[in-house]
Amino acid sequence: MVRPVVVTRAEPADGPLSRELEQLGVPVLRWPAIGIVPADPAQLAQALTHEAFDWIVLTSRHGVAALTELLPAPPQGVRIAAIGPASAQALRERGWPVDLTGEAGAESLLKALETAGIRGRRILHPASSRVLPALGEGLRRLGAEVVTVEAYRTIPTSLDVESCRATIARGDIGAVTFASPSAVIELEHALGSGDFQRLLSAAPAVTIGPTTARELTVRGLSPVVAEPHTLHGLAVWCHALVHGIEPGSQKANPEHDAARGAEKRLEP
Repeated sequence: MVRPVVVTRAEPADGPLSRELEQLGVPVLRWPAIGIVPADPAQLAQALTHEAFDWIVLTSRHGVAALTELLPAPPQGVRIAAIGPASAQALRERGWPVDLTGEAGAESLLKALETAGIRGRRILHPASSRVLPALGEGLRRLGAEVVTVEAYRTIPTSLDVESCRATIARGDIGAVTFASPSAVIELEHALGSGDFQRLLSAAPAVTIGPTTARELTVRGLSPVVAEPHTLHGLAVWCHALVHGIEPGSQKANPEHDAARGAEKRLEP
């Protein structure tokens, strides 16, 4: 019997990660630790209307959605950068060009922007209410002026904690997925440190990228980082783990047309 995989990201029952796992024959436990809600668009609208920028940097599909709802076409003369293939894909789906993509988190984008030359440039960063400081600090070290605007809010959700704890006690979870640092923080907060550690001492944590993984390593845990850093990568690596296959090996990549065709990419 295949043990189920926990999905902690904010998505509906037929969301992309849950769907990919189920298409691979992996049962899903939906424990959404966070939710995404719109922010007041006034601050972002004001920045777009009254300020001039050389670059706009997007770090998630949610930021892309907030930006493109206010601005259906990119401003003239402004270059667009994205962290991760999910943000880049979301931009292209809306007809926006992507001049630069960082494939694996803030560090990769900072290296690409340093090569492009951003000293003295003004950068707009539409971000989460829980934006991490690493990107903004890195851009400023490179000599850029950064305007970070709250474009959407990341909030905790109400889990059925007693049901989660009962499942943890039974010890029948195959893996736990995390697609953002906020999901790590809020799941630990909901379960309590003891049950959180108990869960992840019995089931491997699988993260979408190194930034999310760091949120677990500071808690003394050893997460697995999916390759590639996408929802499809998360699903395939979880499939391998619950079947006792070495992740990343040839055997770990099932020939499943529906899952491969539905490849969806995400970033923090």
